[in-house]
Amino acid sequence: MSTRSTLPDSAPRAGRLRAALIADAALGLLAERGMRGLTHRAVDERAGLPQGSTSNHARTREALLEAAVRRLAELEGQVLAPGELAASGGPEGMAAGLAHALHRYLTGSAELLVCRYELALEATRRPALRTFYDEAGRRFREPLVALMAAAGSAEPERHALSVVAWAEGMMFACAVGSYHRAVPTEAQLATGCAELLRGMLGPGATAAPASSGDAATGG
Repeated sequence: MSTRSTLPDSAPRAGRLRAALIADAALGLLAERGMRGLTHRAVDERAGLPQGSTSNHARTREALLEAAVRRLAELEGQVLAPGELAASGGPEGMAAGLAHALHRYLTGSAELLVCRYELALEATRRPALRTFYDEAGRRFREPLVALMAAAGSAEPERHALSVVAWAEGMMFACAVGSYHRAVPTEAQLATGCAELLRGMLGPGATAAPASSGDAATGG
C-alpha cells in the first residue's frame, strides 16, 4: 500500500481555490462598485478572508487587476465556449452557433459584461495590464480566426475582427443601453450574424443544412 502523502497535491489545490475566491470577489466588486471600489481590503471582506489575504496573493494593484482579468477570461470561456464553434453548415450554421453562445452570455452573465468594460478601460491607462488583457483575449480570437479560415474566408484575420466588433457592439448595447438594454432573441442574433457572415464569405459559402437553418431561425 502506498503511503505517499497527499499534502503536495492538496496544498496547491487550496491555493488555486483561494486564488479563484479572491478573483471572484474582485470581479463582484468591479460589477457592483466600479474600479474605485476595488481594494485589497474590500476583496478580503467580500471573500470572507482574513485581512491581508488578498495582499499576500496579489501584492500590487496591478497584480490584483491581472488576477481579475485572468478569472474573467476563464469565466467568459465557460460561457462563450469558443472551442464548440464549428464552420460546418455555412454562414447560417456558423451564425447559429455564435448566436447561441452570445445569447447565453447576454442573458446569464450581465455582471461579467460590466467587469469586461471596467477592465478594458483601465487597461487603456496601464500598458502592462493592456498587454496582459490582450494576451488573455487570444483564447477567443484565435479560434475565431481558425473558424473563418475553415469557412473559406479569404481574409480570416480581418473577417474575425469584423465578427468580434459585431459581437462587442451587441454586448455593449445590451450592457449599457446605447440602443436599448433589451436582449435580442437568439433567432434575431442568428439572423444578424448570418447577414454579416454571408457578406464576408460571399456567394460561394456552403449552404446550411436544414437543421442548422431551423436553429438559426428559432424553428
